[in-house]
Amino acid sequence: MKVLLSPDKRRWFIVAIIFLAIVFNYVDRQIVSILKPVLKAEFTLDDRGYAMILNIFTICYAVMYPVTGWMVDRFGARLVMFYGIITWSLACIGGGLSRSIGQFSFFRGLLGAAEPTNFPAQLKVIAVWFPGKLRATANSLCVAGSSIGAIIAPPAIAWLALTYSWQVAFLTMGAIGILIALLWKLVYRDPPAAVLAASTTSATGVPVEPFQWKQLWGTRSLWGILLIRFVSDPVWYFCLFWLPGYLQESSGLTLAQVGMFGWIPFLFADLGAIATSAWSDRLVRKGCAPLKARKMMLTRIAVLSPLCALTPYLGGAWATLAVFSIVAIACLSWLFTVSVVVAEAFPVKNVASVLGIAGGFGALGAVLFNYFVGQFMGTLGAEKIFIAMAFLHPLAVLILWTMVKPEKPKPMLQ
Repeated sequence: MKVLLSPDKRRWFIVAIIFLAIVFNYVDRQIVSILKPVLKAEFTLDDRGYAMILNIFTICYAVMYPVTGWMVDRFGARLVMFYGIITWSLACIGGGLSRSIGQFSFFRGLLGAAEPTNFPAQLKVIAVWFPGKLRATANSLCVAGSSIGAIIAPPAIAWLALTYSWQVAFLTMGAIGILIALLWKLVYRDPPAAVLAASTTSATGVPVEPFQWKQLWGTRSLWGILLIRFVSDPVWYFCLFWLPGYLQESSGLTLAQVGMFGWIPFLFADLGAIATSAWSDRLVRKGCAPLKARKMMLTRIAVLSPLCALTPYLGGAWATLAVFSIVAIACLSWLFTVSVVVAEAFPVKNVASVLGIAGGFGALGAVLFNYFVGQFMGTLGAEKIFIAMAFLHPLAVLILWTMVKPEKPKPMLQ
């Protein structure tokens, strides 16, 4: 590989491996939601117990996201990504071998602690391997793995569970992850000096100095991005963790039917998010400032999210699938493009740290929302939960326009 791959070719191989890693990152985290009724019966859980399992994963995810972002900026994407994939794959295997709720909870927590390595490392790789004119395209191709994972998870997990057992679903996905980790170690190399220089200098050729860790917290844009992820991420987490179970318990689908049709919203999300990324790139090509182009696209697509409030009133599984096929487009468009916003608002050497901090806040928002859903799904009713979700992306739009701008550290003293 070292000899045969030129830098131009290697970077696209790297994108392909990151895509695969993100695909199975999402499959691993979604196994629990697809097998929700099976696992509730296996471990004698109610909705509160299920929410507890989700929050063990999500709290560990939220705590480790900023840590892994710092680790990527400190130790590099190659090592952090490799050990992250190995760890979350072993955690998935451990979940399949668990015989008690305590064991299962431990491995879900370990999975949550390891999975955040993926996205800070991914963004760092894109930032150092790709110049600005290719960065958004490369980023969207990588992150598309999230919705592809959500697409293949329902049929794959349902088939494995129904054909073999729920344990086999966990074991199989963990084994695939280990193979991806080995492939990553084989292919990934840090970029050559010429490629790195192109990504770490400004348009005038002057090296862009990074913020110190403490300086980052003094920027308005960091706090804006944190708040955006905090209020908008919970809607996507609902799609991942609660929608498959909702389709079975409230819309009448069987596990086999969820396997057949539960992937539909995620296919729409993937195609829609790639299209909206291309749309914002087109605005840039027409002369719009890059950050403004992202803001304009995100604002327009956010009008789709409030449609989720209609779900309880339409009735039927197909209506739920239709509404969330549209809502998921907004969710994934925001997840795709907020990462690009980070890369455009901050120096390259800070992007992993910023994304790590932001991802942690997004997961924290999901923890609180998971708790709310688990506590009140049966008492307040689904209507109020869907209404609450309807306001989250419009609120994120307000934060985006008022708080996020390009950030530059003060010049270094000579």
